[in-house]
Amino acid sequence: MQDLDWNDLRYILLLSRTGRIAGAARELGVNETTVARRIARLERLLGVRLFERNAGHLTPTDRGQIVISRAERIELDVESVKDSVRNADRLEVGKVRVTAVPLVLNHILIPALTAFLQSHPGLQIELVADPHNLSVTNREADIALRMTRPEIEHRVIARRVGTFEFAVYAASAEQRGLPWITYDAYWSNLPQARWMAEAIAADPTSETFVTVNDSELAFNAVRAGLGRSLLPCRIADGFPELSRLSGAKPILSREMWMIVHPDLKHLARVRAVISWIEQLMSERPI
Repeated sequence: MQDLDWNDLRYILLLSRTGRIAGAARELGVNETTVARRIARLERLLGVRLFERNAGHLTPTDRGQIVISRAERIELDVESVKDSVRNADRLEVGKVRVTAVPLVLNHILIPALTAFLQSHPGLQIELVADPHNLSVTNREADIALRMTRPEIEHRVIARRVGTFEFAVYAASAEQRGLPWITYDAYWSNLPQARWMAEAIAADPTSETFVTVNDSELAFNAVRAGLGRSLLPCRIADGFPELSRLSGAKPILSREMWMIVHPDLKHLARVRAVISWIEQLMSERPI
């Protein structure tokens, strides 16, 4: 039997994370044919099917997930070796992948990113805006910011870094007759979606013409004058064209959690980003 090597396992890992041959090819710097041929060779070598195609998306089989889990451990060991050599003097060098909902990345992290990178010239920050929760355990991200404490990912370090307060905002100070901008059924369990659902149910004259699946969309819809919605005060209060309709007291609050893989927390580059995010979240009331 021909031996596996690390390069073989990289193809499996990248395909598991992107879900598409084209995405894995871009990450690996090869063409799609090479990825497909390499995966097919590995499946023949192992005698099992590693991926299944579902609606154009490749997902690991049970056997494939076993291989991926072992490959992730090897990846951590390889990265640890690289960091030990490159960061022998504890320099903050390398790439850190951070994920959060688009609203948080666009209005909190990105405005502060230039100054941070100027003070940490050896760092590369990869921002992944995704309304869904990318997995830190599966190394889809190094650091995740979420407005909920993780319940499924147990092998992570979770730290509360702040509380986001919400209020009702609109592009007009006149609340009467404004339709609601709320979330579609998939996101109906969000605290702000539940609050708006109760408000709509309590007022038979209220209407909803626009629903969204992301808080950034809700924010932009409110700015465009399409109606009113529940928005984070820290962000919405910074836009003078928006009026807070619900008064000075916030309607509700949500905790902001930072999640990090335990095997990465000791890395200098990751620690630098963790400290930056903690400081950023504490600079202003949120």
